[in-house]
Amino acid sequence: METLFFWVFAAVAVTASVLVVGQRNPMYSVLLLIVSFAALSGLYVVLDAPFVAAIQIIIYAGAIMVLFLFVVMLLNVPTEDAPVGYHARLLGGAGPRRFGAVLSCVLVIELAVALVQLTPARLPSGEAARQPTVYEIGLKLFQEYSFAFEATSVLILIAMVGAIILARRETH
Repeated sequence: METLFFWVFAAVAVTASVLVVGQRNPMYSVLLLIVSFAALSGLYVVLDAPFVAAIQIIIYAGAIMVLFLFVVMLLNVPTEDAPVGYHARLLGGAGPRRFGAVLSCVLVIELAVALVQLTPARLPSGEAARQPTVYEIGLKLFQEYSFAFEATSVLILIAMVGAIILARRETH
């Protein structure tokens, strides 16, 4: 049964992620990204990582997506404009498509190599396989990684202020 749930969540995550990129309306893209994050959270639950699943929902599907929705609604961009002129050739020509195809192939090869190297003999066992508690994760986060945690929050605040400045209307 776990295998069935894994494949269902994986299919939903991949499909929603592909649709995020393919949408012309940014609002639909944001909503599909929330679906993708929720499916990813379901994958974490199936893989026996409930804490990571909860963090995925709270942080990404909650806070980050609210910021994305806020920016999209603040900028009031109804749809993506079709590129015209030189930039259309630069962004939509054969060169960037080939580059994207090559990068996709490299990603598939890296994934295949990683899966081949992941054998049952290499999986952690004993003390290494022990799951850390939420308390231990909290201690690590706020003691060892407190600077990175605070830097991330400042970066998100700067991005929000930048979006407000870019979206404001000049009245002269």
